[in-house]
Amino acid sequence: MPKDFRLVLLYAIILLDVVVGAAIGPIMPEFVRGLPKPQLWLSLGTALFLGVQLFAAPVLGKLSDGFGRRPILLVSAVGTLLANCLLLPVRASLYFANRLSDGFTNGMYATVRSAITDISPPENLFKNLGLEGAIISLGFVLGPMVAGTLLTVAAVPAGEQARYVVGLAVGLAALNIGLTFLLRETHTQRNGVRGAELRAELSRAVNVLTIWSRLREKDADGRLRTIVLMQVALTMSTGYYFYFVPFASLGPQQMDARALSYFFMYFGLLSIAINYGFYTFLADRLNKPKTIFWLALASVPILGAYGLIGASRPALYVVVTLDCFTISLIQGLLEGLLAQRTTEADRGEIFGLNQAVQGLASFATILVGGALSVLGLELPFAWFGLCAGAVAWQAWRMLQTADLNWNQLLE
Repeated sequence: MPKDFRLVLLYAIILLDVVVGAAIGPIMPEFVRGLPKPQLWLSLGTALFLGVQLFAAPVLGKLSDGFGRRPILLVSAVGTLLANCLLLPVRASLYFANRLSDGFTNGMYATVRSAITDISPPENLFKNLGLEGAIISLGFVLGPMVAGTLLTVAAVPAGEQARYVVGLAVGLAALNIGLTFLLRETHTQRNGVRGAELRAELSRAVNVLTIWSRLREKDADGRLRTIVLMQVALTMSTGYYFYFVPFASLGPQQMDARALSYFFMYFGLLSIAINYGFYTFLADRLNKPKTIFWLALASVPILGAYGLIGASRPALYVVVTLDCFTISLIQGLLEGLLAQRTTEADRGEIFGLNQAVQGLASFATILVGGALSVLGLELPFAWFGLCAGAVAWQAWRMLQTADLNWNQLLE
């Protein structure tokens, strides 16, 4: 049990937020099933959800630096509740409205990571941010688990499954608002944000071209931008997390909401166990660039294998098991490295800019994956594997750049 109870609350807030998103994931195909090329519409909805973070994450991060983490988390929790209420009628137009509104509040993760960094001693930073990744994996377990349990116990007919699951998500989102009220502030240096500063932030946030220049201003030695570029490639490779629902439900696997729930339960349970063991007992002892290099390199053929399994359910479970030991472990390492490059004064802004860049990467990879899926549902996994290779390449370059002295900084 962490000594600071605020860390427990932050983990609980993250968990419930992910549970809400994971619970509704398996029923999303129901909203577009009657449209032509439903896999393309699902991908476009996901791209909209992620693309909104381009301006939402920097703005929320800047506001959290000025007014504190707690108010931003409260606003985000309320926004998530309202976004899920939009899904109560199962209509395609409301699916896109939900993706737009929920994408804005999903910018809260920059604030969450800032809050965790605020209260983490240096010796526990990698562990605490790594456990955040494990908590997210747990949320991916519990979301489908509670949805699958509801559908099974209540014997919900296929035509009513979406409405029941959305109702469950709304209730959990309301509970998360209560948890956020209990959180005490983690950020002590709050100076507010003037109206002119907020207008300037909004103006810069909608201009994607300014994101990189702002990171350059915060980055005297180039290390921050190297880490961000690695996260861009990683985000593009893990786009298959969002693509998997249309792939498994519309492709050879032909999974319904219940089968998808069981699959994500297995994926999440295994991932939480591996992440917990890795970040608790191993991460601090490893050379971070070397670890990232080998994990990313090993993930390239694993991601490609998803596109080759066809209708074989056992093969799918073998591949996802290997997945949990490779690419799923990289995110926490990169977040820890990024956290080391922030200060209390600009932590929210830097995490926000990083999430905006990741939002842009997610937007791009979803569009590419959606376009490739029109040609063949298996083709996007070649793209995801290529992006994982880019992570390995950047980690290799990091190891070879002796003048930056990465090993001394990151071991």
